Amino acid sequence: MKDAIRVAMLGCGTVGGEVVRLLRDQADELTARAGAPVELVGVAVRRPHKHPELGALLTTDASALVTREDVDVVVEVIGGIEPARSLLLEALKAGKSVVTANKALLAEDGATLAEAADASGADLYYEASVAGAIPLLRPLRESLAGDRITRVAGIVNGTTNFILSAMTESGASYADALDEATRLGYAEADPSADVDGYDAASKAAILATLAFHTRVTSADVHCEGIREVTAADIAAATGLGCVIKLLAICERAPATADAPESVSARVYPAMIPTTHPLAAVDGAFNAVFVEAEAAGQLMFYGQGAGGAPTASAVLGDLVAVARNRVVGGRGPRESAYASLPIRPMGTVPTRYHVSLDVADRAGVLSTIAGEFARHGVSIAAVRQSGGGTTYDGAPDPEPGAPARLVLVTHAAPEAALATCVAALTGLEAVHGVDSVLRVEDLGRKGVR
Repeated sequence: MKDAIRVAMLGCGTVGGEVVRLLRDQADELTARAGAPVELVGVAVRRPHKHPELGALLTTDASALVTREDVDVVVEVIGGIEPARSLLLEALKAGKSVVTANKALLAEDGATLAEAADASGADLYYEASVAGAIPLLRPLRESLAGDRITRVAGIVNGTTNFILSAMTESGASYADALDEATRLGYAEADPSADVDGYDAASKAAILATLAFHTRVTSADVHCEGIREVTAADIAAATGLGCVIKLLAICERAPATADAPESVSARVYPAMIPTTHPLAAVDGAFNAVFVEAEAAGQLMFYGQGAGGAPTASAVLGDLVAVARNRVVGGRGPRESAYASLPIRPMGTVPTRYHVSLDVADRAGVLSTIAGEFARHGVSIAAVRQSGGGTTYDGAPDPEPGAPARLVLVTHAAPEAALATCVAALTGLEAVHGVDSVLRVEDLGRKGVR
């Protein structure tokens, strides 16, 4: 049996506490799996009085801890950009391997960490940064290393998925569903990172970086949240045979006569057909589809957050690092050889669901259709209600009221749709644009 692999941990919150528990409860099994004992030798926290059970392991001097000579691996679960970045760079430069769950840091400056790991010969593992316990990043950078990945798309934020699922199941408003998510502990007191899409955007950047061998940062990801999704949008989706999910979509765009091969990464709420497996992913669960040229379509599903699931991913990385230390090997290095350009969001084609309040008189539909045509956006379907009759011909309960016009488009570039909507708001016959939602088929059966 080799000498112990000595571990220092930064942070001991929900995830860190579970890591400590698993290290203690599964000590014998972890030793057998790693080939050496895995020993926790220090934990850096800001408020030691909250962790009396850790006793002499506690310290408030994180910098001294990560550079101690008796530390082999640093586990970081404090989150945020600083001081996490500085501490991890110190550790890597000192030759310590790093296991981190810090999606925000990896999405903003993962390249700097990777370069520091390469320079010192240390390992950098971060499976826990995306989708909790779901084994997703290791398959992308190891299992599928011999394939060409074309798309990674899915649900990577449990809080927003819980909210949208609640709105779909009960007809609740966004505000009521958010209150319920907060009460049950799925949403933080300040839910902005989740509901505004920033958490998912960080994960999309990490996924795109690995999938396409290109450095993608959170600044490269188009990001929209779910605050503007209404109960009416949910009902409209149901009428189309769809549900609304907050999606992270990373795609490799092939070269054309006008543009080179490129990468797009975006996060936004979108309608997807109920026939697609992602439509059945409810509550706080995550699911991601990976499409590759040889492997085809793969689905990864499971618990995407929470202390124990995330700690499971951390421990998996820790065992991998320990094994490398025992046998003298190294984990996978950063792969950014492709260096593909980031595709501008304005050129990314998507289908759209557009809901308008319009005047109920002859010629309005042709005027609006003409505006879509003028901007190069083709209409696939139209539904109308209000103003005396509904779109299916039944009597309307409020004759004389403004008509509601719903249009579903064929795929069109983002920029074309945006200029079209702006033009529509200037028409005298259009009282308002109620909502614009994307419609994603994701390679499955389309919208009815």
